[in-house]
Amino acid sequence: MTAASFALLILSTAIFIAAASSAKNWAISDNSVVWLLLTLVLYTIGNLIMLRLIRDVGMAVALSLSAVVQLVAVNAVALFFFGERVTLIQGAGLVLAIVAVAFISLPAGE
Repeated sequence: MTAASFALLILSTAIFIAAASSAKNWAISDNSVVWLLLTLVLYTIGNLIMLRLIRDVGMAVALSLSAVVQLVAVNAVALFFFGERVTLIQGAGLVLAIVAVAFISLPAGE
């Protein structure tokens, strides 16, 4: 992965975190149209960046890396900023999901 592709991955992750936070704010607000529109715009921009990443590094790598980075980042935001909690079993599932996506992202053996 080139430095430019890595930068796009970080940028898309930041945008997806903002979109998820916007969606959470919409969910806890009185269905504010502003939060809804912001959510839609942010997810659209994030997905357009992902299309570029898919072209640059391939679908499997781009989506796998994006999934694991977003899984960690969005859960951190949910837990630390929105005060959400997960059970022990849910936490174990998150850890297993991270490990699974990490394994998927490893280069294929020859």
